[in-house]
Amino acid sequence: MRIGELSRLAGISTRMLRHYDAIGLVSPTSRSANGYRDYTPDDIRRLFRVESLRTLGLSLQSIRHTLADADVAPSELVEELITSTGERIAREQALLRRLEGVRASGATSWRDVLDLVALMQGLDSSDPSRRQRAALSDGTPVPAAPIVDALLEEDDPNVAGALQWALTRSSDDALPHLVEALHSSDEQARRQAVAALVKLEPADSESALRDALGHTDRVVRERASLALGSRGAVEVVPELLEMVVRGSDDVVAAEILGRLARLHGLGDQLAGVVVARLASEDALPGARSRLTQALAEIPGPEAHHALADLTQDRDRAVAVTATYLLAIHSATRH
Repeated sequence: MRIGELSRLAGISTRMLRHYDAIGLVSPTSRSANGYRDYTPDDIRRLFRVESLRTLGLSLQSIRHTLADADVAPSELVEELITSTGERIAREQALLRRLEGVRASGATSWRDVLDLVALMQGLDSSDPSRRQRAALSDGTPVPAAPIVDALLEEDDPNVAGALQWALTRSSDDALPHLVEALHSSDEQARRQAVAALVKLEPADSESALRDALGHTDRVVRERASLALGSRGAVEVVPELLEMVVRGSDDVVAAEILGRLARLHGLGDQLAGVVVARLASEDALPGARSRLTQALAEIPGPEAHHALADLTQDRDRAVAVTATYLLAIHSATRH
């Protein structure tokens, strides 16, 4: 088959077919009686194989290498294509986010656009110090969406702190983006989102944090409980008590329990709840000692009497802790 006929049937330009021939990728291997070069059925099959591999995104150089090496396994080629395609998609998504950020900023001058693009490039840097400088820069106010995107992927605590600060200066409302991120399938994204919510003004974040109290992610529940408890929300008491039992930020949780007891006059009631947990047979290792320490934060006679009883506890560690804390508790009552 001559090159012109093959071009019409295959839908490939003669220019491309000649290029394939020049680089040794697909060449006509037969000659007609009058000396013209013709493509054999094997040549045509090779051509369609090349075109199939091209549609998968493989470069001509990689295709030539693949066809020349019979030992290249299809699975190896597929893995290579998956990796390169994933990288390309990630680059395109980053570009898309950057363009959407520029559009959402409402920038009206080229200077604002270029400043914004430079800032967003800084947030995409692989260097943590550069990302931090970008977040802390004083320039064009950035839409919340790209800052939230950067924050959700950030694993450097210093950069994350800078991004949380940048959210307070963003040109639009960060709350919807953070609420959406709370329901992400990515654990880090959820936890960065709740950490950022805690930093927002209470009036802005209150509702979202209350909704987070029922979250399936324990860390999200705990961060929301600590934040709301520090603001006086009494409904977080059960979660704070569980944090003491688990030993998860138990000291802070116990301090907030004491504050809530004083604020709402719940000292005796809360002391009774803690005593009931102390008597539980399924208390975690170390939980009874932590609960004993939590009692010292709670005001009122019930907590005092409970500590006095615990000085005789069968667990020597609990008894010693109660004896020490009882003296402190007695001092704070007078």
